[in-house]
Amino acid sequence: MPNILQLFPEIDGEEQLFPSGLVSDMTDPQAQIFSISYRAQRKSPMTFLLWTLVGFVILAGIGRFYNGHIGMGILYLLTGGLCYIGTLVDVFRFKKIVLQGNMMKAQQLAIMAKASG
Repeated sequence: MPNILQLFPEIDGEEQLFPSGLVSDMTDPQAQIFSISYRAQRKSPMTFLLWTLVGFVILAGIGRFYNGHIGMGILYLLTGGLCYIGTLVDVFRFKKIVLQGNMMKAQQLAIMAKASG
């Protein structure tokens, strides 16, 4: 079983738990494929927060576009971040929003990594 800290030294807290469960039944080559793919595609909570704050001042929805939520990004763009209430909620929930997106991406990548080996 691959060590999750060696595969992902940059992640911490709650985000470590999810990939560790995914790689627990992978071989070392599968875990390497998964870690390379996940590292390249995961979103940073701090970058999401930065884009959300920029969106709060300039153009609402930028953070949602960054996180891959195209529909919500368009909705925020057209409604001014749901009159800035949605954008404000995103500022306080940024870690949860990014974690949910990263977990969905990790599941998809784990399936692909298992199929490759």
